[in-house]
Amino acid sequence: MALPKSFDPATREAELYRMWEESGAFKAGAGKRRDETFTIMLPPPNVTGVLHVGHAFNHTLMDILTRWKRMQGYDTLWQPGLDHAGIATQLVVEKDMAAKGETRKRSEMDREEFLAKVWDWKKSSGGTIEDQARRLGDSLDWSRSAFTMSGAPNAPAGEKDGNFHDAVLKVFVEMYNKGLIYRGKRLVNWDPHFETAISDLEVENIEVDGHMWHFKYPLAGGETYTYVEKDEDGNVLFEEERDYISIATTRPETMLGDGAVAVHKDDARYAPIVGKLCEIPVGPKESRRLIPIITDPYPDMTFGSGAVKITGAHDFNDYEVAKRGGIPMYALMDTRGAMRADGKPYAEEAATAQAIANGEQTFDEAMIAAMNLVPEDYRGLDRFEARKRVVDDITAEGLAVMVAPNDPRLGAAAEKLVAPEEGGEDRLDQLTPLVEPKKIMQPFGDRSKVVIEPMLTDQWFVDTAQIVQPALEAVKDGRTTIIPESGRKVYDHWLENIEPWCISRQLWWGHQIPVWFDDDGNQFCAASEAEARAQAGDDRTLTRDPDVLDTWFSSGLWPFGTLGWPDQTEELDRYFPGDVLITGQDILFFWVARMMMMSLAVMDDVPFHTIYLHQLVRDAKGEKMSKTKGNVIDPLTMVDTYGADALRMSNAAMASIGGVLKISEDRIGGYAKFVNKLWNAAKLAEMNGAFDAPAERPAPRQTVNRWIMAEVGQLRADVDAALTDYRFNDAASALYAFIWGRFCDWYLEFSKPLLMDGSDADKAETQATLAWTLDQCLILLHPIMPFVTEELWQQSRPRDQMLALTPWPEYNDLADADAVAEMNWVISLIEGIRSARAQLNVPAGLKIPVLQIEADDAAKTAQANNIAMIMRMARVDSIDTADTPPKGSLTVATKGATFALPLAGLIDVAAEKARLGKSLVKLEKEIKGLAGRANNPKFAESAPPEVVAETKANLAEREAEAAQLTTALDRLAELD
Repeated sequence: MALPKSFDPATREAELYRMWEESGAFKAGAGKRRDETFTIMLPPPNVTGVLHVGHAFNHTLMDILTRWKRMQGYDTLWQPGLDHAGIATQLVVEKDMAAKGETRKRSEMDREEFLAKVWDWKKSSGGTIEDQARRLGDSLDWSRSAFTMSGAPNAPAGEKDGNFHDAVLKVFVEMYNKGLIYRGKRLVNWDPHFETAISDLEVENIEVDGHMWHFKYPLAGGETYTYVEKDEDGNVLFEEERDYISIATTRPETMLGDGAVAVHKDDARYAPIVGKLCEIPVGPKESRRLIPIITDPYPDMTFGSGAVKITGAHDFNDYEVAKRGGIPMYALMDTRGAMRADGKPYAEEAATAQAIANGEQTFDEAMIAAMNLVPEDYRGLDRFEARKRVVDDITAEGLAVMVAPNDPRLGAAAEKLVAPEEGGEDRLDQLTPLVEPKKIMQPFGDRSKVVIEPMLTDQWFVDTAQIVQPALEAVKDGRTTIIPESGRKVYDHWLENIEPWCISRQLWWGHQIPVWFDDDGNQFCAASEAEARAQAGDDRTLTRDPDVLDTWFSSGLWPFGTLGWPDQTEELDRYFPGDVLITGQDILFFWVARMMMMSLAVMDDVPFHTIYLHQLVRDAKGEKMSKTKGNVIDPLTMVDTYGADALRMSNAAMASIGGVLKISEDRIGGYAKFVNKLWNAAKLAEMNGAFDAPAERPAPRQTVNRWIMAEVGQLRADVDAALTDYRFNDAASALYAFIWGRFCDWYLEFSKPLLMDGSDADKAETQATLAWTLDQCLILLHPIMPFVTEELWQQSRPRDQMLALTPWPEYNDLADADAVAEMNWVISLIEGIRSARAQLNVPAGLKIPVLQIEADDAAKTAQANNIAMIMRMARVDSIDTADTPPKGSLTVATKGATFALPLAGLIDVAAEKARLGKSLVKLEKEIKGLAGRANNPKFAESAPPEVVAETKANLAEREAEAAQLTTALDRLAELD
């Protein structure tokens, strides 16, 4: 049956994928012809996720490697699966409940009822991204698809197979027993909406309009000191007697929990009062606390007043200062972000805190955690309402720092005062509180979109200091390589400065922490309640910790948990450790480094030998995609419009190691044209009887056929070398250049005379060479563009097996230096003549004469052997010899030869000069303007980076155009 007019991705891609999957082509070990394995673990997307451009990009790279290795005969596994995504899934399910009319909140249900609803949602809606990955062409072993909650005790029948839950609990228990996991109170990112700790990756730091309030902390007992400001040379700029220390803060509500005021040890302004006490200027006057003024390296003497209030329970920097100084850390807020309403009366709590500050009362962590230093008037208020109340109360008492209303620090709120001589008044009562408008980085929950609160809470931690060294050594000694090299530096820096890893979350969806407590707070860690009771040894009441494990903890076990561990399965023996991990550099800390640590701690081996990191996929201008900008590219829309192959080729072509990833719909559309080019080449081969030729590799005599086979041999070597080194862009570029250029533009044209007018033997040889070359194009291109190549493979002639499992070529005997040299010479001459014609605007249909001025023997032989092709493809009516170029000729040089194109009388030289000159003047004007912007330091500093880059790119493009016009004018000058 004849090939259709074109390839229709919309109808054929789904059918082809169904054929692959149903035939078992993607199963582990499919098509293996050797013992070596090749394993890639798919970074598990969230069960709530949908395919975005980042997924589409790294899935493409993983699939390229997997298909390539499978065709090479490796025992290949690309392991799929999903992450249970605790916080994201709870959010989706709670929204789903509300949409279905459920009036109760999660907190109004019992745990089991809510978890049943989560499992119901997963069964009906979870895992959409797996079907979307099929549309991209991912050759994953779907029969092994894993889930990080598989095997959980409340999982319904029919869930994914596996015992991931058992693996998670076993690792937790073993690490707990080794002292690697502990429970402690530390500062964490707290999401008041979900009422849980979250990881740094789940926090979005967004620049917002904020304020810096300046307040006076009065010195105890009315003490005073001389405050002096000096310049760099020691000259006194300002001096006054003060009875307070000035503090600037963006979060006044946290002042209630201050434990100290810190200044730098080298700050001479405050040297007289270091060690003194100052009063927190808020709360009932009779119960106000006095806190010490201490020194610490943290305060910046040049920022604000140089004095910093230390609220260790509500700021990450303050937390470190408090730890260093032994300062109590008072928690002010509840889990909802409201000011605490529990505990003893404020006066009683404040008295205890004062005794601690005076050194009259010892304290411990539990005692401080129980204390509530929020005055009764603020208890129960939302934190932002409390902020407003605190500011109003301090200002009303006269303890705000006051400045003239025209003080520039007030920003837009500053007034322009009228001088007395102009009818204004110079009055002290015009002073206004100093509140500086400031751009501040505000942390928001990426799911809840509420402001994240640093909170001091009881959490479970991995003592990473005990397990980090093997992960550092594995990269240092080369067992695992990070690509690009810059990724290693980031990896090393993070691990060398690693903090304890918070692994608990205050959620219900997830692996519940396997620790039980008795009434005295004793801990019993075990994989089951029965084992915990056996440890307790009596009938005491045990209560299980309600928290669940961070999803990064369970996904840290992904490289071996998906293979059946803790059971010693056949798959674990064969496929662990894996080969390469391909993922975004943004999760190098959160997932990659933790997999390294966990695999080495549990399996005593690295999880993979190579880590390939890529950047964020951006739009064509290099800008981050966002819905507000309207520049989001939906990969599935691209698949609908252009087909998966075009999107995959675009992804591969931009995948330079460490390079900026800019996706463009225009480029994707361009690769859709490449699909059509390949299809049309196959149609031409079919039309010329190539598919009826024997399928064996030919042994041609004709130079053009020997040449194309030698070029195929070089292409195979180039693609293999590029993929071995993870240079996906080089592999894609080599294939594109060969198929579009060497094969379609040159070989198909060179072969026409042999196919149409050659002898029977030449025709048969060329048909066989054409068919074999097309087959090699399909094989070598298949890992990048699987759909169209598989379709052509199966539709062109009967096959023994599908292309997805066809052996990868290993030929190393196709080199033919003579044929390559000859045909490259022919191409060079044709291109030289074509270029000269195009530059001088010679009519395309006009055949012109050519004169050979000089030529060595090789050039003469190449010309004689290919004279018909040269004349036809260069639009030449004759090639004669001459000793010198006649007047009005243009020269074309090739290796070993010089030719002249006598164009006098064929073109209007004066008109061409005028046309090109006019274009050049216009271009030079554009270049001057672009160069002025690009070379202006102020432009580079103030303009967005993507605008600067675009300007420089436009400048380079215009300069290249100007160079071409100048060359054309120079050539015209030869005709005078």
